[in-house]
Formats: sequence, structure tokens, C-alpha cells
Amino acid sequence: MGRIKTQLTKRTAIKLVKDNPNTFKSTFEENKAVIGDVADIRSVKLRNTIAGYITRLVKSKR
Repeated sequence: MGRIKTQLTKRTAIKLVKDNPNTFKSTFEENKAVIGDVADIRSVKLRNTIAGYITRLVKSKR
């Protein structure tokens, strides 16, 4: 079983993917770096959670 993501994480990730559709890749490390440029998220844990969820979204779209 996986961990359930909070609504804040999902909402933010979906918004970032919609606003920047071709920016995100299918690797966690690249997405983590992109989020630092695109969004102003100060919490490291939240940034990593969002990057992981974005990675999952990008992989599922392919």
C-alpha cells in the first residue's frame, strides 16, 4: 500500500502540470529542480512530495 497524498499536494501538483505542461519529466530529481524554478515552495518535504506526485502524473500520462 502506498501513502495517501494530501489535497494540498495534489492540487498544487496538478496546477503546476497544467501551467507548465512540457516542463516536467519522468524522473524525480529533474522535477525537484524544476519545482524550485517554477514555484516558491519553501518546505523541503512538501517540495519533494509534490515532485514525487508530479513524476507519477507524468508517467501515467505516457
